[in-house]
Amino acid sequence: MLDSLLFIPVFKRTFLFPYRNMTNKVFVYGTLKRNEPNHHWLTNIKNGSGKFLSEGTTKNKYPLVIATRYNIPFLLYQPGTGHYVKGEIYEVDNTMLSNLDILEDHPNYYIREIDEILVCTDKVETHQCWVYFLKSFKPDLLSRQHLEDYSSKGDHSLPYLESNNESTIDDLDDIIRK
Repeated sequence: MLDSLLFIPVFKRTFLFPYRNMTNKVFVYGTLKRNEPNHHWLTNIKNGSGKFLSEGTTKNKYPLVIATRYNIPFLLYQPGTGHYVKGEIYEVDNTMLSNLDILEDHPNYYIREIDEILVCTDKVETHQCWVYFLKSFKPDLLSRQHLEDYSSKGDHSLPYLESNNESTIDDLDDIIRK
């Protein structure tokens, strides 16, 4: 009886340990990048664990646009249109990924899916990363300026503006195709 009681905690510890250390690669292209307004999400331990790995570029061209009255960057899911978008790859745990889903309002507005991201070191490597795309959007968003590399302080003169969550959702409803 004593042997079976000792086995259960060891089994639970062994079973849970890999789950805690599971990591995901996430490609960020907007306000989550270093030196951008929402980067603190990736560095706040309360949101989980996030570690910068490298800079990268999408393997496919996409339109990266700024829209809404809050000047939010959106990566529109329109493969083959736009630019090879520059961003950053982070390794995050499941807790951080869940919190990023909340920030990006996945799956209501942004859709998170795996895409190929290129990293150039001594050779070109391809990484499979989660990317947040806006898939259901009004076609007029495609007529906006397509960016290759987002910066809130860029020469586009459209700095990101903080808002309360409720007003952002109302604003997003204006660009989503229903």
